Amino acid sequence: MADPVVRIPDAKVALSTASVYPESTATAFEIAARLGYDGVEVMVWTDPVSQDIEALRRLSDYHGVPVLAVHAPCLLITQRVWSTDPWVKLQRARAAAERLGASTVVVHPPFRWQRQYARDFVTGIWRMADETDVRFAVENMYPWRYRDREMLAYAPDWDVTKYDYRHFTVDLSHTATARTDAMAMIDRMGDRLGHVHLADGNGSAKDEHLVPGRGAQPCAELLARLAGSGFDGHVVIEVNTRRAMSGAEREADLAEALAFARLHLGAAAPSPAPSPASQESQESPVTRSEPSSGRSPRTGPWGVRPS
Repeated sequence: MADPVVRIPDAKVALSTASVYPESTATAFEIAARLGYDGVEVMVWTDPVSQDIEALRRLSDYHGVPVLAVHAPCLLITQRVWSTDPWVKLQRARAAAERLGASTVVVHPPFRWQRQYARDFVTGIWRMADETDVRFAVENMYPWRYRDREMLAYAPDWDVTKYDYRHFTVDLSHTATARTDAMAMIDRMGDRLGHVHLADGNGSAKDEHLVPGRGAQPCAELLARLAGSGFDGHVVIEVNTRRAMSGAEREADLAEALAFARLHLGAAAPSPAPSPASQESQESPVTRSEPSSGRSPRTGPWGVRPS
């Protein structure tokens, strides 16, 4: 029998600059280059370099690492970054993506207290998407929990699949925190899934952003699904390394996450169907072992964070 053909992944694997926090945006470019990532996703937040398009361009050119996506400043800690007007933030994120050659702007749904923004969000995102080739990929979020209480912090909903967006980002740490079925969510997203934040979680009330394979999320299964579906977006490693005791430990985590993504995106392509003659020869009394599923075992605070 011929050896299986190794599938070359179509999706590029990028490093979110949030993954090196509390180190700087510049450090993220350096690490991405050293470990062999295909590019970076820039989290626009309080680091001045993350807000400076020319500084980002110089880092990209110097390290030979392209900017593949821009994460708009949608967090509580970035309410004053690039304006207090959320639509201005998205316009500036789009302009940054266009100037840096990035294909995607990641955006969170509004907070519930941003009432006018939330009311216009779905139609506004469509309007902005019609004005550019850059994808506005709206990211799934989660309910906020404290002890036994749950607060719906996002509007129109944390489950973005309930609304009609052109493109989605799925974040597997967020599906863990929401305690929702990640595979069912990407089924609902269908071919509108344009971007992936790869991380893991165990269903804690905290948004954990574990290295993939260290939690309970179906990270390997999701990547295998993407590998077989012709997914043409990006897979972005967005993990929490704040507890790393050294730079070497942080890089080891990020190298492990990259290896995990590439392993499962590079799933073996299906073998050609056997000819009738070869099929007969295989139907001998010899016991045949069952094929491996190719799935890695599921083993096993991110809080207000740059993600």
